[in-house]
Formats: sequence, C-alpha cells, structure tokens
Amino acid sequence: MTPRSLFRAAAIAELVTWTMLIAGMVLKYGLDAGDWGVRIGGGVHGFVFLAYLVVTTVVAVNQRWSFGTLVLGWVSAVVPYATLPFEVAVARRGMLEGSWRRSPDAHSGFWDRLLFFVVRRPLVAVAIGVVAVALVFVVLLAAGPPVPRS
Repeated sequence: MTPRSLFRAAAIAELVTWTMLIAGMVLKYGLDAGDWGVRIGGGVHGFVFLAYLVVTTVVAVNQRWSFGTLVLGWVSAVVPYATLPFEVAVARRGMLEGSWRRSPDAHSGFWDRLLFFVVRRPLVAVAIGVVAVALVFVVLLAAGPPVPRS
C-alpha cells in the first residue's frame, strides 16, 4: 500500500462515516426515530475520524508536508465531506507521490525514525495504532458528549 492509496482510503472512509452520522441525525431529529442512528453513525465516525488523523500525520511525515498542510489535512476531517477534496488537491500537487521512506537521510529527525519503525513493521504499527485510537475513543466516550444532554 502506497502513501497515496492509504490516504485516499482514509479520506473516503471519513466521507462515508460523515454520511452515516448525518443520516443518523436526520433519523433522530427529522423523523423522530430515536437516537440509535446517531449512536451507531457517531461511534463509527468518531473512530474513523481518529484513525484519519493518525493516517494524515503518518503520510505528512513520510511526504514531508509543511506543518500548515498537515493542519489543513486535520481540519478537513472536521468539515463534512472535505477529506476527499483535500486528498484530490494534495494528489494534484504531487504531494502523495512516491513510496514509503525506509531509511534516514540528512533531514531525518525523531518523527522520521518513528515513521521508519512503522514502515518496517506495518502489522505491529497497525496493531499499536488501532489500540491507541481505541483507547482515545474509549476515553472520549467515558467523558461523554460535548454538549449537555437535554
């Protein structure tokens, strides 16, 4: 899997889960069908949102994006359906070209070394990433919704 294919998959997954969340909100508020749609769509969207942030960060380090581009990538996940246009824009600029970097060079720092670990041990890295995202997700669920329940 190339950085481009991974990033595109994450962008599309984020788009799909936005649709699930919005559909759940329409069911809850528009059709008074209860909150089950928001609970399911929101839960899936929350998990994919966190995973998208991780994927965006890993790809940004590999591709040596500027910090501003990385932040714009993160922000694109907050705006419904913005991840795919962001992916298209960075792809058109050639910012997703190439393969995974696997060895240090003169510009390598801490984040690059962490990237090399991820690239050399993808199964371990994916397992660690899923566990980390799941832990953050559980903590956020325990904290409760961002607004008080009425």
